[in-house]
Amino acid sequence: MNTPEVLFVCVHNAGRSQMAAALLHHHARGRIVVRSAGSAPADTINPAVIQVMDELGIDLNHETPKRLTTDAVEAADVVITMGCGDACPVFPGKRYLDWQLDDPAGQPADRVRPIRDEIDRRVRALLAELVPATA
Repeated sequence: MNTPEVLFVCVHNAGRSQMAAALLHHHARGRIVVRSAGSAPADTINPAVIQVMDELGIDLNHETPKRLTTDAVEAADVVITMGCGDACPVFPGKRYLDWQLDDPAGQPADRVRPIRDEIDRRVRALLAELVPATA
């Protein structure tokens, strides 16, 4: 069986999509190819996002926001948008999900933690669906 590919997309690729990609990568342990991108990438990742991910032992200090490309969407089996709207190219046969989540931009860490925790809950459910546990 082929390894599923998941692409997380948000406008700036500095918060939600970075957290989602890092959490899925962490939980999947190589069973899923994970990417993230933004339609208008920021220069750096949100410092509060780096802080709350570090609390889980996930280091985002070396990550950078990346530009959304048609190739990245085409390679993905599942594309999860988090507020990029029409900027995401649509290809037949792809599965698209839109996760409505608060934007962590400009928020202090105590407001970003619940967003991180909700993303983690959704990522774990997606992982269980894409790579069912073997008995």
